[in-house]
Amino acid sequence: MIIDVDILVLGTGIAGLSFALRASEYGNVALVTKKSDTESNTNYAQGGIAAVFDPNDSFESHIRDTLVAGAFLCHEDAVEILVREGPERVKELAELGVRFTHNRNPKSPVCFDLGREGGHSTRRIVHAKDLTGREIERALVAKVKAKSNIRLFEHDHAIDLIVKKLDGKTICRGAHVLDSETGDVMSFQAKVTMLATGGLGRVYLHTTNPEIATGDGVAMAFRAGAVVANMEFIQFHPTTLYHPQARSFLISEAVRGEGGVLRLASGETFMEKYHEQGCLAPRDVVARAIDAELKKSGEECVYLDVTHLDPELVKEHFPHIYETCLSVGIDITREWIPIVPAAHYACGGVLTDVDGRTTIDNLYACGEVACTGVHGANRLASNSLLEAVVFARRAALRAREDVRNAPSQPVDEYDIESHSEPVDAEYVRELTAELRTAMWKYVGIVRTNERLAKAFEIVSQIEARAEKLYSVGKLSPELLELRNMALTAKLIIMSAQLRKESRGLHYNLDYPNTDDVNFKRDTLLVLNGDMVPEAVTHSKLCCR
Repeated sequence: MIIDVDILVLGTGIAGLSFALRASEYGNVALVTKKSDTESNTNYAQGGIAAVFDPNDSFESHIRDTLVAGAFLCHEDAVEILVREGPERVKELAELGVRFTHNRNPKSPVCFDLGREGGHSTRRIVHAKDLTGREIERALVAKVKAKSNIRLFEHDHAIDLIVKKLDGKTICRGAHVLDSETGDVMSFQAKVTMLATGGLGRVYLHTTNPEIATGDGVAMAFRAGAVVANMEFIQFHPTTLYHPQARSFLISEAVRGEGGVLRLASGETFMEKYHEQGCLAPRDVVARAIDAELKKSGEECVYLDVTHLDPELVKEHFPHIYETCLSVGIDITREWIPIVPAAHYACGGVLTDVDGRTTIDNLYACGEVACTGVHGANRLASNSLLEAVVFARRAALRAREDVRNAPSQPVDEYDIESHSEPVDAEYVRELTAELRTAMWKYVGIVRTNERLAKAFEIVSQIEARAEKLYSVGKLSPELLELRNMALTAKLIIMSAQLRKESRGLHYNLDYPNTDDVNFKRDTLLVLNGDMVPEAVTHSKLCCR
């Protein structure tokens, strides 16, 4: 079945929803999501959205904090755009109905209550209590559902992008999508396609990400011939709840921003040994410090202590965290919170320019799936929601021209008949578990050449098995996700092997120093003529 639309959007996080709302002003939109309309990494974002509102703050300060956190690998033009356009985008979210927490001080010149998080030199985190992402999703979904020319397709899984060759260029014409309820395949024929598929945290055994975060967008774009960048930079959130009944529940960085202290089981503090900002150091520093202390002590977790703070302040600022911890028997106003790091955010992804355009014509990417260059080697806290909304707007403005001028090239229906053989679902689950375990064990917070080589061997074998199953097997969401996870994991490993230094989130014991002479640049990968990944030199990369 072929469905003809002007704009196809894959993903319903803040990036996809923001883009869809703006693009609906000049075309009809199909909005496709694997789960329900609000299931995304956005929905799990507790902290907030960083923007300059305080008169004592400045764009220059936010830019500097971003560059420092990103280990100076950030694209400065993209950072400048992010920071300077950010406040207006936050105001627009408020106008759309996002109920941000407001400042109760009537004498304050700032209407928003501003929090502080690690890596920020001042308070600039606009938030909605400790459920900012969920509140943004609520407001944007309501607006999307009110638009008559946006059609929402839930519980549908994208299989692959549809690309055509024209005058030596590769042009995206839409995507094949599996209806997981019927088993049918819909071929969306679109003038513009936006990848807003979110993150890839589920390639790791321990992650803060929801089950849908399987790297689908990166894998599909790469198979289609797009360049991906900086896949080695995986951010591990340093503070996730360590409890068997609430695995990988994120404890917002804002908790440390309000005075939370990291402690060992003995009660000893330790962050002052690793960074001058102590508990407010950037996430990569905190995650490595915790990893080092756990390896040194043999303990299974460290602790986050807020018992010295006003209990009412804790309950008021962090109601979701308080209630979740209380539900597993931890009263955080009286007891320390047991925490460990977990895979959280991908700083790399599908390479784009500052208008969201990828290296394939009429294919855009935005949000966590994209690499705009904003985050460099490590994302500054609460810059992710800001990046999504800033670059979604820019992409929507730019895509108007592509919708108007898109070539008329009909697409073919997907050959579902070739996928007829039964697939052992248990085998798919076993391969998925093996993949996630290998990535956690060998491609984690601290890496070595030997560990990366071992991971590459294991993941390559899993990828080959997944592709074999996919080539003839009956399609299922689990099989499609395994295929995408295996390729995405392979790209992470290959990128890590190419970067022979330690910078930001990539720390290799065999190359412990930062090498600005040879590696102060992006790591780029693309498919070669033999359909295998290879590195791209920057001199050969043709940016549009």
